[in-house]
Amino acid sequence: MSEPNIRLALPQDARQLMEIYAPYVEKTAISFETAPPTATAMLRRRDEIVQRYPYLVVEQEKELLGFAYAHPFVGRAAYDWSAETTIYLRMDARGKGLGGMLYHKLEDILKAQGILNLNACIAVPKGADDEYLTHASVDFHAHLGYKPVGTFHDSGYKFGRWYDMVWMEKILGEHTTPVAPIRPFPTIRKDFCL
Repeated sequence: MSEPNIRLALPQDARQLMEIYAPYVEKTAISFETAPPTATAMLRRRDEIVQRYPYLVVEQEKELLGFAYAHPFVGRAAYDWSAETTIYLRMDARGKGLGGMLYHKLEDILKAQGILNLNACIAVPKGADDEYLTHASVDFHAHLGYKPVGTFHDSGYKFGRWYDMVWMEKILGEHTTPVAPIRPFPTIRKDFCL
C-alpha cells in the first residue's frame, strides 16, 4: 500500500469531500449543519476558499481520507492575519496520524502566507462525552499546540440537546509592527508543489 499523499483539493474531489463530511452532519454534533451539503455545494465552498487559502486533502490509493482548510476569521480586514482552521477525516481513517499530517502542511502554508493566529471553533458536550460528541477534537488540537481561549455556552442545539463551543488558538508567528501584508494562497501555491 502506498504512503498517504497530501495535495490541493481539486474540483473533481467534490463528491468524495461530501461523502467524508456527510456522516459528521448526519450522525454527530461535530458539525452544527443539520443537512449535508451536496457535492455542488462542497465544490462551491472549495472554489471560494482556494482564492485565498489552502484547501488540502490527504489521499491513499486514489481515495480521499480527509480534508483540511483555512477560511477567514470573522471576515473584517483587521483580522487578515488570523484564520480559522477546519478538518474532517473519513470515519474509518481517524486515529492514524493523518489529521496531524494535514494540519502540519496547512500550518506551513498559512505561515508562509503571513498568517499569525490560527483559531479553531470546536463543539463540545456539556460535561461527559455523549453518543454524538466527544472531547476528541479538543484533545487533537491541544496535542498540536492549540490553547483554549474561551467557551460559548449553549451555542448549538442538535439531537435534542445543547452543546457548547470552545475556541482554541495557535500562534504561528511574531506580531510585529508594521506587519507584512498577507500573501494569498494562489501566489505561493507553487512553493508547496500543490
